[in-house]
Amino acid sequence: MALKIIDHGSKEYQQMIKLRDEILRRPLGLTFTKQELDEEKNNMLIAAFEDEDMLGCCMLVEEKPGTVRLRQMAVLNDLQGKGIGRALMNFAENLARDSGYRILSMHARKNSVGFYEKMGYNISGDEFIEVTIPHYVMEKEL
Repeated sequence: MALKIIDHGSKEYQQMIKLRDEILRRPLGLTFTKQELDEEKNNMLIAAFEDEDMLGCCMLVEEKPGTVRLRQMAVLNDLQGKGIGRALMNFAENLARDSGYRILSMHARKNSVGFYEKMGYNISGDEFIEVTIPHYVMEKEL
């Protein structure tokens, strides 16, 4: 498995949109808007590949100086629980740390909280609804 940063607008980015749509949006009856995708130009786009096939992805977005937010974490359904998410998280944390960030935060779906807790993240705040489902803000010092 190869982990790498991908370029906005590239062929790999198109794969990323397709994977995120399939895993994160379509099950909720949602789609991406052009504006949402255009706003991703300045994000660090990260993906895991096996040859040409994207297995999982995520992105990092600066929230404020010193804090970066993980967004749009997705792993192919039939590969969840096989270490791809853990590898993506470790790669993202190292990128964030190397870029000078001290805190990594996220809006974690309620059903994913256990995974992130195993990765050392803590809930900071009350449950809230985002994209129609329950989420928690989670954070970790890098």
